[in-house]
Amino acid sequence: MRSRDEHGSSAVEYGLLIAGIAAVIATVVFLLGSTVRDTLFDPGCDDLAGHMATSGGGPSSCQE
Repeated sequence: MRSRDEHGSSAVEYGLLIAGIAAVIATVVFLLGSTVRDTLFDPGCDDLAGHMATSGGGPSSCQE
């Protein structure tokens, strides 16, 4: 009877590793997504909307 060589990883193990990493990324994005959006993107969007409104070229807020 031949013994199996069990060195190295199989495709199933790589798939489980990728699924675990994807779950961690999705959890972090879900938990921190609104904080990052409010901190980084909303001030810039409001600033840009203010510049566009004063030049008459667009909406006065990011929600429009």
